[in-house]
Amino acid sequence: MKQKFVAFTILLLSLVSCKKDGIETVKNDLPNYGNVDLDEVFSKEDSQLNNYSAIENTLHLYYDKVWEQGDLSGGFLVAKGDKILFEKYRGFAKENEQVSIDKNTPLHVASVSKTLTAMAILKLVEVGKLKLHQKVTDFFPKFPYPEVEVFHLITHRSGLPKYEYVIDEMKLKPSRGRYFTNQDVLDLLIKNKPDLARNTNTGFMYCNTNFALLALIVEKVTKNKFPEAMRKMIFQPLKMEHSYIFQPKDSLKAAQSFYNRGNKVFPNDKLDWIYGDKNCYTTPRDLYNFSKAMFSEKFLRKSLKDSIFQPYSNERAGVNNYGMGFRMKNFDNGEKLVYHNGWWHGSNSSFSHLLKSKVTIIAIGNRFSGRVYSALALSGLFEDLPAEKEKLAKVLSNERDKPKEISEPKEVSGDVTE
Repeated sequence: MKQKFVAFTILLLSLVSCKKDGIETVKNDLPNYGNVDLDEVFSKEDSQLNNYSAIENTLHLYYDKVWEQGDLSGGFLVAKGDKILFEKYRGFAKENEQVSIDKNTPLHVASVSKTLTAMAILKLVEVGKLKLHQKVTDFFPKFPYPEVEVFHLITHRSGLPKYEYVIDEMKLKPSRGRYFTNQDVLDLLIKNKPDLARNTNTGFMYCNTNFALLALIVEKVTKNKFPEAMRKMIFQPLKMEHSYIFQPKDSLKAAQSFYNRGNKVFPNDKLDWIYGDKNCYTTPRDLYNFSKAMFSEKFLRKSLKDSIFQPYSNERAGVNNYGMGFRMKNFDNGEKLVYHNGWWHGSNSSFSHLLKSKVTIIAIGNRFSGRVYSALALSGLFEDLPAEKEKLAKVLSNERDKPKEISEPKEVSGDVTE
């Protein structure tokens, strides 16, 4: 009898949460990236720079000109391999200059959230829980667009209408309360059957509806709410300790975002509870961990990982393209620049993942300013990207003048490519 009791106790302890060294650990039955050792991703050569001093000086000059003179608020980090080359934080997370932003302050990265949503989907593909070319109707039988696949959502080729436009044009109301949810997005498509904005798989059209639906698919497949699934699958195993997907319960702790003049807070919006397309709060260091993982051979099987960074919208010739959850620029000299930008309310973000040089560039701001997007031009310091070098030269040319402000984007919860 005593032996049975001991065995039962051991089994019970293995099934419940426990604490080790003050860190809560939770039994995780979902696929995750826990097999990636972030300390073993890079070789010593990956972290070395022959012209380190010159690049360091340029990064200091850039930060002084763009961030200090531009009075930005947020965090900025540049790393090569395991080595952080530059890292700075300034401004406040709360109104009335409360809560100074530092390396542990989660900020809203807006559409950069799409890169993380895409990786959750791809991990589920890798373990066989769903297929890239699986129909959305397999998950939601009443979904009124039978040709749309998971692949079309993750590459922005679905042709689905943008939920924010449908809501405004049809003057729709949330199913309950003041805010729309992801389920509301699905329901409005099923109930109202708005026309496709373009025929499915005929070309690229950036659309937040795609990633709001991907978040619902994650929930359907994992039987976990999206914020919890992301915590188990990505944030916890990759030691993204200050990252989370925003939920209503996070309203008091979440960093606020501000207009670009003064310290006026951006008001809450009826779309603030929709996630997958936005609503990841993270830090430059946490996002750097995510970037590290994507450089690892253990992140995903090679064929699947390589597919992330392939251009899938080639109907029209040009530099700009989209992979799976990432934008890219494919230059005439054969070079490729992989990145994603974001904007929501007063928050801006830019996340560059440089495949060849193994460099990560992250800029997150919570006081609206198009200057944040100029961080992408720093890629020209590390790779043969003449167009980005030219843009950086323009940013740094007038040392005493503030960089020209980029106008506020018109696309709601979209991102700026330039």
